[in-house]
Amino acid sequence: MQPPKAKKIPYIHETHGDVRHDDYFWLRDRHNPQVIEYLQAENSYYEEMVKPLASVAESLYQGMASRIPKEELEVPVQDGLYFYYSRMQEELPYPTYARKRADHRDQLADSAEEILLDLNAIAKDGEYLNVTVLRVSPNDTQLAYLENRDGTDRYTLQVKDLTTGEWRTAPIANVCLDESVEWDESGGYLFYVTVDESQRPFQLWRRQLDSQEADVLLYEETDITFSLALMKSASGKYLFVKSHSTTTDEIRYLPAQDPLQPLTLMDARRRGIRYSVEHWGSDFLFLTNEGAPNFRILRCAVDDLSSVGRVELIPYDEHRSLQAVMPFREGLVISGRENGITQIWRYVNDELTKLSWDESIYTVAMAGNRSYDSSELLIKYESLVTPRTTFAVDLKTGAKQVLQEASVSGDYNRTLYKQERIWSKAEDGTEIPTLMVYRVNALGGDAKPGHPGVPAPLILYAYGAYGSNTDPEFDPYRIPLLDMGVVCAFAQVRGGSEMGEYWYEDGKVLHKRNTFDDFIAVAQDLVARNYTTPRQLAAVGASAGGLLVASVAQMAPELFQVVYAGVPFVDVISTMLDATIPLTSLEWDEWGNPQNPEHYAYMKTYSPYDNVTEQAYPHMLVTTGLNDPRVAYWEPAKWVARLRTTKTDEHALLLKTNMDSGHFGSSGRFSQLKEQADHYAFLLDKLGV
Repeated sequence: MQPPKAKKIPYIHETHGDVRHDDYFWLRDRHNPQVIEYLQAENSYYEEMVKPLASVAESLYQGMASRIPKEELEVPVQDGLYFYYSRMQEELPYPTYARKRADHRDQLADSAEEILLDLNAIAKDGEYLNVTVLRVSPNDTQLAYLENRDGTDRYTLQVKDLTTGEWRTAPIANVCLDESVEWDESGGYLFYVTVDESQRPFQLWRRQLDSQEADVLLYEETDITFSLALMKSASGKYLFVKSHSTTTDEIRYLPAQDPLQPLTLMDARRRGIRYSVEHWGSDFLFLTNEGAPNFRILRCAVDDLSSVGRVELIPYDEHRSLQAVMPFREGLVISGRENGITQIWRYVNDELTKLSWDESIYTVAMAGNRSYDSSELLIKYESLVTPRTTFAVDLKTGAKQVLQEASVSGDYNRTLYKQERIWSKAEDGTEIPTLMVYRVNALGGDAKPGHPGVPAPLILYAYGAYGSNTDPEFDPYRIPLLDMGVVCAFAQVRGGSEMGEYWYEDGKVLHKRNTFDDFIAVAQDLVARNYTTPRQLAAVGASAGGLLVASVAQMAPELFQVVYAGVPFVDVISTMLDATIPLTSLEWDEWGNPQNPEHYAYMKTYSPYDNVTEQAYPHMLVTTGLNDPRVAYWEPAKWVARLRTTKTDEHALLLKTNMDSGHFGSSGRFSQLKEQADHYAFLLDKLGV
């Protein structure tokens, strides 16, 4: 079967006197039947080309599905009179959310379960479903939640009466998918954030339940480079409304006990100043980067927001990056990073103490703590070889108790697997950390530390944008790959914030190429150390990570045998020039604004669509979603179309468009595992596994 070739219709972009030819611009019009025909032709070609891999994909899927536990039960978290949790049954695709009434954890076994929301009951066969932001009212009688059925970022707010099981109010459309719904203290008022035509969160509304009055608009963010988020303090006493870009924050607050009060501004926005706020006793706590690139904590009285009234809670340490503060009545819990590893500190009686762990590579995070009055702190811990483990930590003493280790179906002996971290020198001399996990026999034993005896097939992942971190996480569905002798590696390239805020700043806007150079340096180092060879090396990334692997496929194609680019952001300039595209205006502080000639010229040096050239490329699998609001389907479609007519090799180039979903692919874990198995089958085939 011959690959489809999209027709060319000449189109010219001219910016700053520079001309870019875009023969596939017409693919942007999803209402054009020829566009859908082309995408379907690519899907047919994909299906035909992967037919020989069907048995491998099915074997992988079965191996992954066999790791699904018979039941997955989250550790219940106390909030007032109830303990809340979710559970998943082996044979069902979605979780069920529930609660039990009890005073103490040891009473749960004898308490009756109350179902809050069973996603399997509201899902429709074969259709997309995503549910986020479940909020129970302070009087315990109502559940507000968000649902989406088309893969976009437009969610519908539903309110369920937990005493009758009926829905209490008319659904509210166009609500933001995250940090967008909160109750007042009485449960009589509901606050929510809606999105504009470009799916930017921009308006805060208040609805009074059991009232015929129209919802009230409380605030609108008119700067198209900012979006809104809504949070409630851990104490439940305040609502915080944050206007934020990737560089700047501005917060307003409202007492939850007085929902009709106007919003009060805390600190006006100043470019480059980021901050968040929490409430503790009679004080507000500011986590801010003002005068402290890796953030510091300031404390001030609730009735004195002046800068002179703020005092530093703990001395600033430039080697410690602080990321969140969780107040409890008896102390604080602070999360952050040191030397690239996540950390948790207790702050009790004016003393700061770091929690210690047995492994040197791990991820630790606060776990759904809801009760401000509790002295029990829930912590989730995991590593590349240790399943997620939930600890109860005594806030006063730091004593730890294991409440649950996530079950792993099938045989799993963690001593058969090894995790390690290596450091690779980038072109500018910066040391880049990379995490790896593999079976102990996969590399033929170590000739010496960091230099294996036998190279192995290796899948190198990275993201590298928005300050988002790639941390060591346990994935039971990765075990079949490891058992086949594959090494899984995770490059913590600049653009994330693994090594602190400067790591993020050094991988964005006019420093973005550091992200790609870091990934190439890591790949070269892995080959030099004999972990793998170019014929055994795969590059994998999605979204901004899809841009990363698409760029390195252009810059260093000889290093990689195969590339998987999921929902890749590959038409950087065209997207960043068009503010009508969802979320574009919010991204200018991340990538730059090409209306600026310097930003335009820099973007053009790496934008994959603008740099397709006559050369050999690795094997490539590219995926996208027709309803994706974050990376429009036409970006990867145009990129693949141009690659087809330009590349000089005979390697596979496949485009798979999910016609019913968006940025995150299929919903339901069985569909997600099936997609993942199909992608791995393609990679493993090209790696010769």
